[in-house]
Amino acid sequence: MSKLPAQGADRPKNGLQRKNVVMVLFTLPVLILYSVFFLVPMILGVYYSLTNWTGISKTFDFIGLKNYATVLQDKRFYNAIFFNFKYTICLVIGTILLSLLIALALNQLGKSSTFFRSVYFIPAVLSLVTVGLIWNELFLRALPVIGKSLGIGFLSTNILGNPKTAMFGVLIVNLWQGCAIPTVLFVAGLQSVPKDLYEAATIDGANAWQKFKAITVPFLIPIITMVVITTTKGGLTIFDYIKAMTDGGPAQATEAIGILIYRHAMSEGKFAQSVAESMILFVIVAIVSFATIKLTSNKQVGDD
Repeated sequence: MSKLPAQGADRPKNGLQRKNVVMVLFTLPVLILYSVFFLVPMILGVYYSLTNWTGISKTFDFIGLKNYATVLQDKRFYNAIFFNFKYTICLVIGTILLSLLIALALNQLGKSSTFFRSVYFIPAVLSLVTVGLIWNELFLRALPVIGKSLGIGFLSTNILGNPKTAMFGVLIVNLWQGCAIPTVLFVAGLQSVPKDLYEAATIDGANAWQKFKAITVPFLIPIITMVVITTTKGGLTIFDYIKAMTDGGPAQATEAIGILIYRHAMSEGKFAQSVAESMILFVIVAIVSFATIKLTSNKQVGDD
């Protein structure tokens, strides 16, 4: 006599299938958006970089790697890349040092730090272009007046009008706004460090620097890694501040790769070449980000 299948024997299997369907439905919109706004433009970008399309012409020809060869022989491209790397190094170092110093100060305030964190976060909600235009007016009209009245030479003229100081003017504005979010993140990271570790280190005779290096920094490594990656990406792709403040001048002193790509695409009719420059920039950002993750991911608490 054959046995009848037990009721509910397939329920775990059906429940698992239903759960998988729900997960697919939740992730499907993300995959669609990712494909539409990233993968498809990336594929089209690679395709157009192999053509001579001007961006408006109805017909174009396939020319292979000629655009990439032109880019790699363009002195303006190398000057722009050099500017971006120089700017990015200054931006990363400045952002980490300033944000960490402000976070250490705020962490000592205790409960009252909430108000100051809110104040420091205000610049983060402002538009990049708006901030650039505001500071442009300050550098042009307000600071020279203050510099002349106080007898400070470097403030007596508009620093954005000097090829030697224009980059630092843009950098100051970027740091003023860019330190807001890292500061809040560093404060949260500092508050997550167990107090017992500091007490144990004090008993062992460690000074403030030793405790900071051996305890605080390793706990902040995940935040530092994220800040370095996002700041590096922001430095290598800088556009808004420069467009609003200097437009690549004076004398192409602040012509970043983003400004060069914009000019080639919109002003000089070199759309396909600008796409090739964008592809090269994408590879550079990916390599730098990957290298940063590898260099900072193995640090552990207690490492020297």
